Amino acid sequence: MEETYLLKHPGVKKKILSGGTGPLPHFPPGTKVVFHFQTLLDDFERTVIDDSRLAGRPAEIFVGKMFKMEVWETLLSSMRVGEVAEFWCDAVHTGLYPMVSKGMRMIAQGKDPLEGQKHMCGMGNLFHYHSTGFPELDELMRTPQALIFIMELLQVGDPMSYHRESWMMEKDEKLSTVPVLHSQGNTLVKLQKFGEAASKYKEAVLLLKTVQSREMPGHVDYINLARMILPLELNYCQCMLELHEYYHVIEHASQLLDKHKDCVKGYYKRAKAHAAVWNEKEARRDFKMVAHLDPTLASLVHRELRTLSERMKEKYWEEKEVYWKKLERHDGGSEEEEEDVGPGREGDERQDKDWQQMLRLVMLLQDEGNFLLKDKRFEEASGKFKEAIDYVDFLQNKQVQSGHEDHEDWDSLERVRLPLTLNLSQCMLELQQYQEVVQLTDKLLETHQGHFKAVYQRARAHSALCNADQARRDLAAVEKMDPKFKPFVRQELKKLGENIRCRHAHQNKTYWDATREKWGPGKGRPNKEREDSITGEGEEDDTKQGKEDDRTGKTGVLEDRCAQPTDGDASA
Repeated sequence: MEETYLLKHPGVKKKILSGGTGPLPHFPPGTKVVFHFQTLLDDFERTVIDDSRLAGRPAEIFVGKMFKMEVWETLLSSMRVGEVAEFWCDAVHTGLYPMVSKGMRMIAQGKDPLEGQKHMCGMGNLFHYHSTGFPELDELMRTPQALIFIMELLQVGDPMSYHRESWMMEKDEKLSTVPVLHSQGNTLVKLQKFGEAASKYKEAVLLLKTVQSREMPGHVDYINLARMILPLELNYCQCMLELHEYYHVIEHASQLLDKHKDCVKGYYKRAKAHAAVWNEKEARRDFKMVAHLDPTLASLVHRELRTLSERMKEKYWEEKEVYWKKLERHDGGSEEEEEDVGPGREGDERQDKDWQQMLRLVMLLQDEGNFLLKDKRFEEASGKFKEAIDYVDFLQNKQVQSGHEDHEDWDSLERVRLPLTLNLSQCMLELQQYQEVVQLTDKLLETHQGHFKAVYQRARAHSALCNADQARRDLAAVEKMDPKFKPFVRQELKKLGENIRCRHAHQNKTYWDATREKWGPGKGRPNKEREDSITGEGEEDDTKQGKEDDRTGKTGVLEDRCAQPTDGDASA
């Protein structure tokens, strides 16, 4: 048949080799076109460069989606289904063919066509690597020339007859698809098909983010799209919670909260995920943030925190039971193990095992005491801390008696003792055993001089015992160590004065009696002192006061109302 020029497309010639069937198809944007092609050089031999039949699969393009070879859309839109035609294209239309051919060849080999490319356009990658990896294609890049394409149109699809991916949709089409996906996801959630629902929500989020990427950050449209993404992300996180993908929830919720600092649901879902993977500290922080942002959810947060505490207790007791079972098995098989140990190493290895077992026991007792302390079961917690301290003392004494005194091991045991002693002191404060607090902190400060928490706990104990000088000295040291703590120091000094006044009122002392007791008889009321020196009533009053002191007992422990410990955390 005669060659013809395609109208309005200079540089293109068409020759029909085999006629097709039916009318000329309609090619609206998004139409899927399936075809076979063969590429030849315009030389005497008509050298074949590519043949899709040899690759074993036809080629596919979508009309209007900026395919690199724009001329191919023109060629195919002039054909009927089943038609075979030969097209001659000038070099002006074939400049990008080497890149198209490279991608198709890599697909035919089962490789990613973008493998090894940087984030830049195709030509940029070509200039960066200086080669396509195929000599004949490199020659076409160096000397662009006319090419011949023999095409067979196999199929023309309906744009609405198949699932359209996001890159194939226009902006309006993407925005109209999002509510449909959202509704489908909600329906699947009601049917408890959380995996399928999550894929719907994720697809909707990707569509919106694609549209958002073309908007200017901070613009009204950009902000509105972010608001549309938020509920979809939250629904997606909820589905992941139901599927027990907790770390996935933590990652997505954290990214969400970076953009939406006041999202209550985001904090709640991340808290649930943290609680499920035993991240107690993080879970409590997020639950408290929920109650802070929405006080109406305080009761819900309280229930969640109580449930979290119960679950952590159960986990602790399970771990402890497993540990004790391991110890029992170890003790039961110790005789058999001893037979395999050489005589020179038997004592050392047994001592190492005992050392490690006892340290594990100390850690278990410390964890158990911490749980009891959080539950305000101070009497039981103090017993656990005392038992753990006894084990530390035993290990240190054993080290001294064995003659293997290692300063590094000794320092390690002291670091273990420090939090145990501080926690025990806190329990004693809550139990109003103030004298024992003073003894514990005095001993602790001999080794850890100037330790902030120990000094503060001793100051509170002295204040409760009405040891004014010692309390003021320790509070002054606390303020010097941390000037930001000054308001708390002023509050403790105020409570110290109230404790002293309560004590004097309990002992029926006046201001002048208390002043004379503190500073001596020379500082009392002048007229009263003159009368006492004449009548001798001062000695009688002193005697009566001494009897009163003996009757009431100068223990320094106040009545319950006056000697309550402060509400502040001693570990502040």
